[in-house]
Amino acid sequence: MWFGILGETQARHDDGTEVPLGGPARRALLALLLISPGRVVPAERLAEEVEPGAAVSAHALQSQVSRLRTALGPAAPIERVGAGYRIAVPEDAVDAARFEALAAEGRAALTAGDPARAAAGLRRALELWRGPALAGLDGSESARAAAARLEEARLAALEDRIEAELRLGEHRAAVAELRELADRHPLRERPAALLMRALSAQGRQAEALVVFEQTRRHLAEELGADPSAGLTSLHAELLDTAPVPGPAAPPAQLTSFVGREEEAAEALALLQESRLVTLTGPGGVGKTRLAVEVAATAATAGVCFVELAALREGGPSAPPERDPRPGRAARSVLAALGLRENGLQMGDGPPRTALDRLVAALADRPLLLVLDNCEHVVDEAAALAARLLAACPRLRVLATSREPLGVIGEHVRQVRPLDEAAAVRLFTDRARAVRRGPTGAPELVRRICAALDGLPLAIELAAARLRTLEPEDLAGRLDDLLGITARGSRTSAERHRTMRSVVAWSWDLLTDAEQRAARRFTVFAGGACGESARQVCGTDADVLDSLADKSLLETAGAGRLRMLETVRAYGTERLEEAGEGEATRRGHARHLLELHRRADPHLLRAEQLRWLPRLAAEHDNLLAALRWAVGAHETRTALELLAAASTSLWIRGASAAAAPYALALLTDDAGPGHLVAEDLVAQDLGEEYAACVLLAASTTAGRPLWQRHRTAALRALAAAWPGDRPGRYPVVPLLWMMRTAGETDRQDTRHARDAFALVSSQHDCPDPWARAAARYVSGYATLGEGDAAGAERAFDAAADRFRGLGDRWGTALALDALAGLAAGRADRARAIALTDRALVLTGELGAAEDSADLLVNRGDHRLPHDPAAAREDYSRAAALARGSGSPAAHAAALRGLGDIALLEGRPQEAERLYADALDRIDPHWVKSLGNRLRCLGGLGRTAEARGDRAAARTHYDSVAAAVSALGPSVPDALRLLGLPEELVTAVGAR
Repeated sequence: MWFGILGETQARHDDGTEVPLGGPARRALLALLLISPGRVVPAERLAEEVEPGAAVSAHALQSQVSRLRTALGPAAPIERVGAGYRIAVPEDAVDAARFEALAAEGRAALTAGDPARAAAGLRRALELWRGPALAGLDGSESARAAAARLEEARLAALEDRIEAELRLGEHRAAVAELRELADRHPLRERPAALLMRALSAQGRQAEALVVFEQTRRHLAEELGADPSAGLTSLHAELLDTAPVPGPAAPPAQLTSFVGREEEAAEALALLQESRLVTLTGPGGVGKTRLAVEVAATAATAGVCFVELAALREGGPSAPPERDPRPGRAARSVLAALGLRENGLQMGDGPPRTALDRLVAALADRPLLLVLDNCEHVVDEAAALAARLLAACPRLRVLATSREPLGVIGEHVRQVRPLDEAAAVRLFTDRARAVRRGPTGAPELVRRICAALDGLPLAIELAAARLRTLEPEDLAGRLDDLLGITARGSRTSAERHRTMRSVVAWSWDLLTDAEQRAARRFTVFAGGACGESARQVCGTDADVLDSLADKSLLETAGAGRLRMLETVRAYGTERLEEAGEGEATRRGHARHLLELHRRADPHLLRAEQLRWLPRLAAEHDNLLAALRWAVGAHETRTALELLAAASTSLWIRGASAAAAPYALALLTDDAGPGHLVAEDLVAQDLGEEYAACVLLAASTTAGRPLWQRHRTAALRALAAAWPGDRPGRYPVVPLLWMMRTAGETDRQDTRHARDAFALVSSQHDCPDPWARAAARYVSGYATLGEGDAAGAERAFDAAADRFRGLGDRWGTALALDALAGLAAGRADRARAIALTDRALVLTGELGAAEDSADLLVNRGDHRLPHDPAAAREDYSRAAALARGSGSPAAHAAALRGLGDIALLEGRPQEAERLYADALDRIDPHWVKSLGNRLRCLGGLGRTAEARGDRAAARTHYDSVAAAVSALGPSVPDALRLLGLPEELVTAVGAR
């Protein structure tokens, strides 16, 4: 006989038929006996719990036992033993005992390293459950205790089974189940840990880190506890193994490389001899594919593939750009290298160009840089290649273009159409991928390839048509194709004639709905996810899938679609012919605006790790939307886009990419887009105007505009944030204050005080992030008044509030400020611990330059007592700064190494390092002020060491002059900036 209590209590004969037990009292009696089969249960307990709330006499209990004995028969005798009863059945006849045995075996197998056996056993164990344990016995204390124990064992077995499956590589299937489990048990750490591991195994480290943050918040809010050491260790492990942004690899190829083997070998040999090789030829001839194959076999330390087609302005069919400034191309290379353009805290040094940062990052790095589709920005690409090759001796460049770059030392390799044999091989290979059976007689295939001029793209597009056409039908359409090809418009650019005919032929085979979607898709500069494509193109998933099947669209990973540039060029012409260009670009811009507005509230919360990558994928589309809005004098749309994207741009370090559009809006004095602050405030665009001015100020070219607009823009910003109600973008007032906080000119400091007051006034603002920022800023106000304890309370409150919101950026700011206070009172251990926590947060955000800045700070905290550890921090910071192309962080690291050299009695080396650091620092940049003063003070001390008192006094005077407007006295101002006491003493005694 078999018994079950994992669900409703039941008994079954060996043949599977159910034993009729009778009423609920007898079922309850059997369940209470089965909780511990073979053991005596006191009759008094049975009488109390068999019918909770009713008084069951000994006689009544005995009667129920007698009836149960009759129902079960001799196979399950119920025996009277002393003052109780027991059921004489083996443990393995009860499902609960069987479950516990199987679960224990599975756990033992898991511990022994046999996940396959563990998973199988645990599945058998869990299959025994039919519902809640001891269902219907809620009134029995014994049953409730046993049910709780069994349910906990069930949950543990479920976790064991999932862990075993994860060890077997079944990560994808486990994620959904683990998410549901973690949601049902938010305070249980093991489901969270397993989910983090499953996500990490799929390369989804950012989502795994979000799971940790959610679990940490639940534990803190519900239990007032921190995560366990195990979960914290797993979090640190994920941070250590999280993929660090690196060079973009050449796109993975899904098809074989046909017909270019000899040319690939020749190009590779050229690349060994020359540091710049350009592959030229008409559109669709296969330049990109050849470059990818060459890069894959090049003997270099690394390869970075950069797509430049998205930089083209005026639509894909516009002529090549003739702007010799390499700013946009340099930013594309920065992005492909995985580097940011500026830091999270606006402390990445002066607003230098992207090219300066790129030179710093590649100065001594061996790399093959592939610049693809240079013809769209040929002069800009040429200037970029020339500058990088001159400044970076270990760099080689492989470019593709429809014309040579014209740079000294360039080797040009003309890529020509395929010969007949190679063209036939390519057509046959691609045709076999889309159809079974014959792909056409050899003579027929040769005729098709000849008509297509041996162009690989044309051949691939034609071969794809064999999915729906017979080879003979395909060949029957060649007369029209040849006529279009031979007699195309003589006014068209030569590089368009052949490919236009090929694309037009493929285009004409599309349905009306497919053509409409394809031409509208051309407004996407950086590809699109399916949802965006459906909304902007006014289509559905079936049409997009059909376009992908017909090679008009291709998948680009992460669920995104992209369009080949030749097809996009043709589609843009069709868009204009249909009269849909303006409306579609407007819809594209509105879609980008809505996306960034939807994302903005999440960027300063725990979800920022999920939203930032999504917005980064839309970066090229954002710039395309801005380009259209500015060019079309759609001032409102442009301002709204800049403001909505500003939080993402600042946190991602990409503000410089949007700055040219902010500059264009602010410098259009006579055009219809001329900005008048009062009008903008009246239109409820004051906050957007301020965001525009702030973005413009992130570049050198924007400094005059900053001086011109800052007063009116700050007034507009203050009107948007009156203190009793929130504006739309809480990060803008704080960034404005940070932009002005270190000004030393008297007029500048008045503006800085007004900005400071604006942020401070948000203490009672309904927006919680603005309140946290106000706490953060009030800490500096209190510190300026000499109240270090009050400042610490304010920074602590800010850190708690930022942390409670899940914002890593704000939390890192506050922790860094607290570390500075701790260092000021010589509590080095606390300063280091706080900086360590801030480093974890910047690591999660991928902010290499900000991590470098924090490493320098930690080195400063360690320097007085542990110079060796400080040296390691400064060296790591220097390496990070070089790798990310951050001159300011590199300067700070060199200054720290100079302090080490001075401490160790090597004044000449210290002087060299200080001078090198000063050369990299812009004296007018806010965040560099402290390091500049420390360098000048260090030079004064090295001058003293060699006995040159006059030079020392000159350096100390420079320090005093730079801080005279920052505090009631020079020593107080120096202490406010966190400078070491020995330097404060030296300057004060000058």
